[in-house]
Amino acid sequence: HADELPQRKKGGVDVRALIPDSLPGVVVERMQFAPGARMPGVPHTPGTREYLGCERGRVVLTAAGQRWELHTGDVLVFRGDQAHGYFNPGEEEAVAWSAVVLV
Repeated sequence: HADELPQRKKGGVDVRALIPDSLPGVVVERMQFAPGARMPGVPHTPGTREYLGCERGRVVLTAAGQRWELHTGDVLVFRGDQAHGYFNPGEEEAVAWSAVVLV
């Protein structure tokens, strides 16, 4: 059940694990953003790749001075070992998922 999965709240973002088991070197989470919510990302170990998918709404990712806006169905791959952040620029809730592959 969804309420049995590990979850936390960071500002206006609810973050929940997408799978119940711990997988070595992989973190998979679902992020539910309130309108206008922002969440800083934590740089991971060198060589980490992060896959960010927009399930609903719009999510903006900033990393290394660049900005990408994802819409429903979009997926972005970026270096997760640098400072990054997430933002819902919309007036409605946005939902995204993140798969972090640690090296």
